[in-house]
Amino acid sequence: MAEAQTKALKTKEKQELMTPAEQTRPGVIFTPNVDIFETESKITILADMPGVIPENLNIDLRDNTLTLMGDISTVESSAEEDVLIEYEIGKYFRQFTLSEVIDQNKIDAQLNDGVLRLTLQKVEKAIPRKIVVKSV
Repeated sequence: MAEAQTKALKTKEKQELMTPAEQTRPGVIFTPNVDIFETESKITILADMPGVIPENLNIDLRDNTLTLMGDISTVESSAEEDVLIEYEIGKYFRQFTLSEVIDQNKIDAQLNDGVLRLTLQKVEKAIPRKIVVKSV
């Protein structure tokens, strides 16, 4: 997003974890890749979160900050023996700052095949409209 001040949504800058003491549980923290699309009436965010199920996904909206947190749990059972493990388990974490043009009461979330789709509706006053000029 080129002009951050004119857009309704800005990504938060990545912050380096300064000390391991900040993390309360062991594991890797991933940043989900996102695609963001905008129309006159809404913004759509697609976030790749493979391995996350709806029960392990938390979406929090607080102080104009939208936070995505998802846990990836292990898929093997206790009866199985590890032969090769390339699929890492851990957590997903990403935050976005919302501007005043987003109607925070009309945010919809759907998780399908590891892709989270967030639909953020814009407030009525932010939606452009054409004014009809009448002849008197």
